[in-house]
Amino acid sequence: MDEFVRGLPKAELHLHIEGTLEPEMAFALAERNDVTLPYRSVEELRAAYDFTDLQSFLDVYYATAVVLQTEADFYDLTFAYLQRAAADGVRRAEIFFDPQTHTARGVPFEVVLTGITEAMADGRERLGVSSGLILCFLRHLPPEEAMATFEEALPYRDRLLGVGLDSSEVGNPPELFVDVYDRARAEGLHLVAHAGEEGPADYVRQALDLLGVERIDHGVRAEDDPPLVSRLAREGIPLTMCPLSNLRLRVFDRLEDHNLARLMEAGVKVTINSDDPAFFGGYVGTNYVETAAALGLTRADLTRLARNSLEATFLPADEKEALVAELDAYAGADAP
Repeated sequence: MDEFVRGLPKAELHLHIEGTLEPEMAFALAERNDVTLPYRSVEELRAAYDFTDLQSFLDVYYATAVVLQTEADFYDLTFAYLQRAAADGVRRAEIFFDPQTHTARGVPFEVVLTGITEAMADGRERLGVSSGLILCFLRHLPPEEAMATFEEALPYRDRLLGVGLDSSEVGNPPELFVDVYDRARAEGLHLVAHAGEEGPADYVRQALDLLGVERIDHGVRAEDDPPLVSRLAREGIPLTMCPLSNLRLRVFDRLEDHNLARLMEAGVKVTINSDDPAFFGGYVGTNYVETAAALGLTRADLTRLARNSLEATFLPADEKEALVAELDAYAGADAP
């Protein structure tokens, strides 16, 4: 199964680039930039990855992001992820980044963007992985700060694929960010949002009805609202699910309890992604393999999940069709 999964052409649609910062790279960049981390060793940092909820993860996430300071840092981080993605059969990655995490500590927006996008260009040329960049707003900060960040991003509009919404979900509903999403829509950007990870199913409804998103990131709580599940299936709204993330953040006590398979059976266009893989114990290939083992997914199920991921990308129709054809050829060649 592992070999089949790694060869399966797929897209990754829920990946925070800052969440690919492995402990070893964090310490290497800390030394490069003369930064002192609040951990004494790689082992101590890795031990801090025993999370109890989303906030306990975010505390470590922001504590390690301080090592990212230069274009070279963001380039190295992004290219390292793309190398791992290529090894996992990823043909398309639509990557989240959190500029507010960096600009708040004095790193210029352009430094962040240039480092990431130059690595993305090299990833396409050298690794065969196409990618797009989604600017995420930190929902625990005021909506006015999201708007200011968007204004700062406008000169670089041509380098952005879309906008998203992440960070602490509970108590920070999508409805707070209607104005900035309206602006992004007017600029022709794609719209996604984290909803229904720890927040209620109503946050999924708000993201759809008030923000007008095209994909829901996570969405596990949608299952609490059967009419919402029916709507997701009927309207073909993709859910970018992250099973190992949900396990590590205690959204589910066991991977066997995850609702991905139930939502698939209900006709929802679910996909498998890795979220913050350096922190959650696995990149996208590992998420496929471990989820398949826990939920009893077949190769046909995994092929369907990969097809969902490719169809849910924001690629032009011809590029999407070419990737789906590659997937069909791969799955057909593997059939007994």
